[in-house]
Amino acid sequence: MFDPINSNPLYQTLGIRIEEAAEGRARSILAPRPEVCWPYPNQPHGGILFTLMDTTMGWAVNTALEPGHNCTTIDCSIQYLSPAQKGPFHCQATLVRQTGRMAFVRAEILDSHRTIVASAQAVFRIIRLKPSSSHSIT
Repeated sequence: MFDPINSNPLYQTLGIRIEEAAEGRARSILAPRPEVCWPYPNQPHGGILFTLMDTTMGWAVNTALEPGHNCTTIDCSIQYLSPAQKGPFHCQATLVRQTGRMAFVRAEILDSHRTIVASAQAVFRIIRLKPSSSHSIT
């Protein structure tokens, strides 16, 4: 089901794979490629972890949208709690609340030992797509 989504160049380059997205929840995995691990081998850069969380939270929101709508991040705050040294990394996101054109989401990244590496909360704006728009991801 997620093959077209996971085949995009950004996810492939970073090592992100969306595993599940339904009913305001999403789950993904990051098996970081060596090119995104810096300054230490096998330890993804914090920006990669941020992208993993933002992406997974976006999919959680998308599962709750009506057809013809999409979302975009307008605010995201991440807390790095432990070094990301023991991959692969699993991200879980949950839509906490949706009001009109805003969606509030939380997420966590856990390493292979189930240690929380990072947590985040974000606000997404819900956007109505134009009928001729080809930017829909659903």
